[in-house]
Amino acid sequence: MAPGAPWSSPSPVLAALLFSSLVLSPAQAIVVYTDREVHGAVGSQVTLHCSFWSSEWVSDDISFTWRYQPEGGRDAISIFHYAKGQPYIDEVGAFKERIQWVGDPRWKDGSIVIHNLDYSDNGTFTCDVKNPPDIVGKTSQVTLYVFEKVPTRYGVVLGAVIGGVLGVVLLLLLLFYLIRYCWLRRQAALQRRLSAMEKGKLHKAAKDSSKRGRQTPVLYAMLDHSRSTKAASEKKSKGLGESRKDKK
Repeated sequence: MAPGAPWSSPSPVLAALLFSSLVLSPAQAIVVYTDREVHGAVGSQVTLHCSFWSSEWVSDDISFTWRYQPEGGRDAISIFHYAKGQPYIDEVGAFKERIQWVGDPRWKDGSIVIHNLDYSDNGTFTCDVKNPPDIVGKTSQVTLYVFEKVPTRYGVVLGAVIGGVLGVVLLLLLLFYLIRYCWLRRQAALQRRLSAMEKGKLHKAAKDSSKRGRQTPVLYAMLDHSRSTKAASEKKSKGLGESRKDKK
């Protein structure tokens, strides 16, 4: 800008873009996903799945932390931590030698397995993920229920019932269309047979009529011949009778 020239305010469009980039576009937070609840039987094992979404590439400094809050308890304790490519498992708590790391940060997976379940394992497990510089976000929780025998879920039963009903309906529809197809095919065969029979009858009738047409003149000729022969014989016999009278 030349000295002494009047100062001009920034363009309204440029000001709007600057405002939107600084205020209206907040940093995207990391999002963590787990199941809502899992069921397990006493003495068995369960997998606690944990995955995440981040706007950043997976960092070498990524970390996963699992915390456990017993059923009816207030405080949550850390039972597993993964950082710098190494899993750190609680070796003194209730899950000593029962936790196994099965996740893979490259696939954004921070899952763990809990072995040899017990009733005391009932509670809430929280998965927390940090992927620097993306470290802001909410954790995700999964509730574990341990039973003597894992109950069949209502959704599984309902799904089985619905699947069975749909299978029966599909089977009935298939049977209906198969019967209809066979019936239509039989009707078509009968129609073709009837058409063939009708054509045969028409052809035979035409053949008979043509044959009768050829035979009629012959019959007329035979009748004429027989009539003329009869007339000649009568005339001849009459002539002979007259000649006999003359001789007498």
